[in-house]
Amino acid sequence: MKIGTLTALAIRATRGSPPKPVACADAVAQRGLLGDAHADRYSPRQLLIAGAGAYRDLGLAPHALRENVLVDFDTDELESGTVLRVGEDVLLWLMFQCEACGNLDAFRPGLSRDIGLRRGMLARVIAGGTMRPGDPVRDLGPLLPAWSDDWHARVLAVLDVVPPGHVVTYRDLARLAGIQSTYCRAFPRMLNNLGPDYADRAVPMNAPVTAPRWQGEGLFEHAPLLRVVT
Repeated sequence: MKIGTLTALAIRATRGSPPKPVACADAVAQRGLLGDAHADRYSPRQLLIAGAGAYRDLGLAPHALRENVLVDFDTDELESGTVLRVGEDVLLWLMFQCEACGNLDAFRPGLSRDIGLRRGMLARVIAGGTMRPGDPVRDLGPLLPAWSDDWHARVLAVLDVVPPGHVVTYRDLARLAGIQSTYCRAFPRMLNNLGPDYADRAVPMNAPVTAPRWQGEGLFEHAPLLRVVT
């Protein structure tokens, strides 16, 4: 079902650089947008989709939300696990709503408070192709697993799939759960609260452990479901 249209695209060459408007963007399966700083095989936040309505209602300057993809429909009603088809080829797996962090206040004081749940939806690329403004956006339904907006729940979900006998470093745990590395300082207490079954699944980067370190292999692979939509 068509739910709207892609209206603009932007790429960020580095995480600290401003979004650069582009006439088209190449989406790479399991990677993200070619040339974008957030392209990462092991991240649930490869690209950000924002709705034009938030810009209109809040009177925002272009790119204030730092999105890659701007669409002409509201994103706060999109559901995690939904697959969107953009144009004819690109398939996006919607992951979770993007948190309104304090960095937004650099563009307008109080924006992180005012934006609420309208910052946009984070997504992964599951089938690649070229996207262009004017491409139709279709909702194919909730075909892939949903991810929680709550970062605690995402961390727990990642810990639950660490292979037996392996460990994940705090840095990779944050990356896989889609949170900033500053959250690593909360992991020791969280692991302690989760109990002995989780105590040894995540370790600091410099921990003297001999167990193999898991980086996320297989976490985002759902090939049987992908075949349903292609």
